[in-house]
Amino acid sequence: MIGKLDLYRIFNTVSRSNSFSEAARELYMTQSAVSQAISKLENELDVQLFHRTPKGIELTNEGKLLQEHVTSALAIIGVAEDKLLEFKRLKTGELRIAVGDTISRYYLLPYLEEFHFKYPGIKLTIINGTTSEIRSLIKAGQADLGICNLPIEDEQLEILPCKEIQDIFVCGEKYKRLARKPIRFEDLLKLPLIFLEKKSNSRIYVEEFFKKQGLQLSPSFELGSYDLLIEFAKINLGIACVIKEFSKDYLDKGEIYELQLEQDIPKRSIGICYLKSVPLSHAAEQFVQRLNQFNEYRIEY
Repeated sequence: MIGKLDLYRIFNTVSRSNSFSEAARELYMTQSAVSQAISKLENELDVQLFHRTPKGIELTNEGKLLQEHVTSALAIIGVAEDKLLEFKRLKTGELRIAVGDTISRYYLLPYLEEFHFKYPGIKLTIINGTTSEIRSLIKAGQADLGICNLPIEDEQLEILPCKEIQDIFVCGEKYKRLARKPIRFEDLLKLPLIFLEKKSNSRIYVEEFFKKQGLQLSPSFELGSYDLLIEFAKINLGIACVIKEFSKDYLDKGEIYELQLEQDIPKRSIGICYLKSVPLSHAAEQFVQRLNQFNEYRIEY
C-alpha cells in the first residue's frame, strides 16, 4: 500500500517531468501504477492536480500551489535524512563523557586524542566529577557515559571494567629506607599518611581494605587532587597512597619510591558506566569499541 508521503514523492516526480511515462521510468514503476497514485492523491485532496491533454499533462493552478510546497517539504526531509546519515557515519554529533581529573589525565587522554582525530565532526564534551557525581550526571541525562573508579553498585547502570589498577604507597627521599623491605601495616599506619579526601572512591576502597585487617586509617593529609599526593610525597611530607599505573613515570624517574607491603592491596578496576535503559548513541558506542580494542578486559554490550 502506497503511503501519503510516497504519493507526494510520485506527484513531485510527475510534476517535474510533466509525463507519467518519464516519471514511471525514474521511479521504477509501471505507468499504470503512477497514474493510479496521482488519481488517489487527487481523490484524497478533492482537487484536480493535472490537466490531461492529447499532448500530455500540465499542472493545474491547484497543482502548481501543491508542487511549490511539496518541493520545499521534500527538500527539508532530504536534508533531515542526510543529517541522520551523517550521525550514523559519525560525521556530526556530540559525545558527553563524565570523568574525574585523575582518570582523564592519566588514562583517558590518548583515547580522546585518537577518537577526535578519527571523528573530528563529533563534539567531545568532558564533564568533570567524582564517582557519585558521575552517576548522577548519567541518570539525569547530562552525560552519555562515565568513566570512573570501581567498584560501584547501581542497578540502573551498566558497568564495564576496562583497566585493572593497583593501589600502592610511595615516599620521597627522606623515607626511601622504608622501601628496602616489606613493611607491616601497623608500622605503616604510624607514619604520616597522605590520602585523597574521604568522598573519593579510591580512598573508600583502601579504607575498607584496612578495616578488614582490623585497622583504622588516620591520615595526616587529606587532599583533593591526585597530583598533590605525588607532590607531597616528593617533598617528604609523608607516605602517599597512589595508583601504581598512574605514577609510573615518577617511579621510573626515581622521584618517588614504592613501599613493599606485607600484603598487596587487592587490585581494582576503572570502568565505563551508562544507563541500562537508554541505548548508546552511535558516537558513544564507537568510543566504547575504541576503548575495547586496547584494554585488558573484553567489553561486551
